[in-house]
Amino acid sequence: TEFGDEIVCVTGHNSKVEAVGVTMHYGETKIVVPVQFSYSENPTVTKFKPVNSFSSGGRNITVTGTGFELIQSFSLMVHAEHLEAGKLNSKMFIGNCVTRLNETTVIFSSLPILEDPENYNITTIILMDHYQLVVKNESHSFTYVADPTFENFTDGIKKQVNKLINAKGSNLNKAMTIDEAQAFVGDEPCNIKTLTETDLYCEPPEVQPQPKKRQKRDMINNLPEFIVKFGLREWVLGRVEYDTRVSDIPLNLILPLVLIPMIAIIIISIICYRRKSQQAEREYEKIKSQLEGLEESVRDRCKKEFTDLMIEMEDQTNDVNEAGIPVLDYKTYTDRVFFLPSKDGEKDVMITGKLDIPEARRQTVEQALNQFSNLLNSKSFLINFIHTLENQREFSARAKVYFASLLTVALHGKLEYYTDIMRTLFLELMEQYVVAKNPKLMLRRSETVVERMLSNWMSICLYQYLKDNAGEPLYKLFKAIKHQVEKGPVDAVLKKAKYTLNDTGLLGDDVEYTQLTVNVYVQDGGTDSTPVKVLNCDTISQVKEKIIDQVYRNLPCSQWPKAESVALEWRPGSTAQILSDLDLTSQRDGRWKRINTLMHYNVRDGATLILSKMGISQQPEDNQQDVPGERHALLEDENKVWHLVRPVDEIDESKSKRGSVKEKERTKAITEIYLTRLLSVKGTLQQFVDDFFHSVLNSNHVVPPAVKYFFDFLDEQAEKHDIKDEDTIHIWKTNRYEHRRELECNCQDSPSNKLLYAKEISNYKKMVEDYYKGIRQMVPVSDQDMNTHLAEISRAHTDSLNTLVALHQLYQYTNKYYDEIINALEEDPAAQKMQLAFRLQQIAAALENKVTDL
Repeated sequence: TEFGDEIVCVTGHNSKVEAVGVTMHYGETKIVVPVQFSYSENPTVTKFKPVNSFSSGGRNITVTGTGFELIQSFSLMVHAEHLEAGKLNSKMFIGNCVTRLNETTVIFSSLPILEDPENYNITTIILMDHYQLVVKNESHSFTYVADPTFENFTDGIKKQVNKLINAKGSNLNKAMTIDEAQAFVGDEPCNIKTLTETDLYCEPPEVQPQPKKRQKRDMINNLPEFIVKFGLREWVLGRVEYDTRVSDIPLNLILPLVLIPMIAIIIISIICYRRKSQQAEREYEKIKSQLEGLEESVRDRCKKEFTDLMIEMEDQTNDVNEAGIPVLDYKTYTDRVFFLPSKDGEKDVMITGKLDIPEARRQTVEQALNQFSNLLNSKSFLINFIHTLENQREFSARAKVYFASLLTVALHGKLEYYTDIMRTLFLELMEQYVVAKNPKLMLRRSETVVERMLSNWMSICLYQYLKDNAGEPLYKLFKAIKHQVEKGPVDAVLKKAKYTLNDTGLLGDDVEYTQLTVNVYVQDGGTDSTPVKVLNCDTISQVKEKIIDQVYRNLPCSQWPKAESVALEWRPGSTAQILSDLDLTSQRDGRWKRINTLMHYNVRDGATLILSKMGISQQPEDNQQDVPGERHALLEDENKVWHLVRPVDEIDESKSKRGSVKEKERTKAITEIYLTRLLSVKGTLQQFVDDFFHSVLNSNHVVPPAVKYFFDFLDEQAEKHDIKDEDTIHIWKTNRYEHRRELECNCQDSPSNKLLYAKEISNYKKMVEDYYKGIRQMVPVSDQDMNTHLAEISRAHTDSLNTLVALHQLYQYTNKYYDEIINALEEDPAAQKMQLAFRLQQIAAALENKVTDL
């Protein structure tokens, strides 16, 4: 096409992707160019956004595709056709407004076309050199819509008294976003805050702008125009007048009336804030200084108490070595983890195992429940079942927790299958959190069925680990804490103790007490007595519990009697007296009744007590025992019972207001004493706390296979979802590890507790991080090894659980949401193929004793 120092020619069409030779002809002379010319694939468009434009054009269209690097010239062409009176009316629009971003992306500016594009069949074509490509996005092509309409300001002027200017119209957001739209007051931008179909709100400049220069010849009171710009088109809706009423006030009045008080308020606020901040800082430093000083002063005392504790703990250690850790049997353990938090507590049918089924129907019901068990072992049924329940609005968080626990028991015989279901549901849950872009919140609570299933799964898998490894240091820590707490008074009503690590649970009042050693005989338990240390301020129930702890310490916990099931008899001589928390001798003061203590009965050091089953030595004629009228009165007014510290009620409060200041000061506890007690208990127990953490948080020791398996699974899913934030993965692991409270340093959130464990908290957190790193470096647990481990748990413990009861309870949910479950099964192709709805109908008919023609 051009001839001179260089020759420029336009390539022709070639149907193949190949390299071809180039030949030039000069008259009769033929020259072969030594370099071959290559034909490549035609360019393609894979994505374009947005997919529409107003007819006035000017909207940026980002086009992504392949082969763009070969294109020398881009342009946009719009072909509009309209059939009118049988005649085809055709128009063509072409523009070259293109920005090339890179080898795969170009930006076009949409062309201005007809005012009524809806009446035309419009095709948008990208011209790439001589190649034409029709713009299509899946099933949609690029469309044009009519321009929006705006309403002019009333009387042509907008009084700007609010912070935002409102422009009204129609179809404003049909082909425009808030980020693309522009608005101006004069020459200055008006920041658009909201764009809907009928309204545009924008925030104008603080100060009224000057009008544009071109407006000044036709200005109204020198007011700036309000202009909206969508793409290539502008709308002038009127002029904007700022409210200038403040400026009408004389300047000499504004200064004293507004500015000076405002400055004064700001100065006073700054002074108050600084004083408060300095005061808070001083208080913090004071507490910190007190703690440091007190820690030094009580160190010797802690050493002495620790020595005493170790001596007294030797008996416990010997018991551990001889009888082993008093670990709950598997059923009791799982009952407490799964069902005790429920509202029915120990009366829950899952704990009692008693089904209220007529004997005549028992065999039929059991057969139907076995069929229901087979149905639950269908993954298609179970996933549909769970999803249907969770879609019901009235299926509460409590119900989800209970349902998941029932499911755990029902499927305990096939824990490999249970794990597969849990994994499937967990992947769905993770997808939801990742899509919502808040993955850190996952596993924070047990608000879904799968989260509770995961908690139960971890509890099951950790049972043997607790029994064989973590149990001993945890038990020793528990016994040490229990021993320290029970060394001093514990208020049975307020649940506060003199010796504790929790400042909110600290018994503030100074209670006088004496330690006693009583000799206890167990009725029908032989002729030997057991010495038991108690306090003369202990309630009778507290004395019973201390006696039971000591007398039955070598027996499994399941064989220990409960305090309310035994009677305590005192024999000061030839007489005998039954001791009770409340009886006719209890001290009264108006509406208040004080719980009886050993001091109340005048029981002395070395006294002889007899522990017997309730009712054996309690005879009706014994005037010391509780009588029905007394117990009924107690139940009616139990909030008026007190032990060591009597709560202040409205009458006492009015009396105390009339009391002397000195009397009030005497009853008010001193902070330093409280801190001394906290430090003392902390120092005494510290070795047991450290031993526990070092035992549990050590990846070189035994790590339960379930922990390694689950942690690897979380790491794998984090990598799959491109989650690289280690804090998020750390939070996942900690939220679902059953020892998470210990792992995150079991300290309260109060300032004194944070200071109390300030040195240790960072060490414990470092131990947790190292523990997680150590687990990550361990040899992975394969699916096969994990399934083998789960199968062993199933074989060892399933027979001890109330599986049939769990199936019966699960069916109650099926019955409650029967129609919804049937509909879900009938809509699912896999469930249809296996006739799951039909099988459920048969089971329902058998369980509900209905005649059916199925």
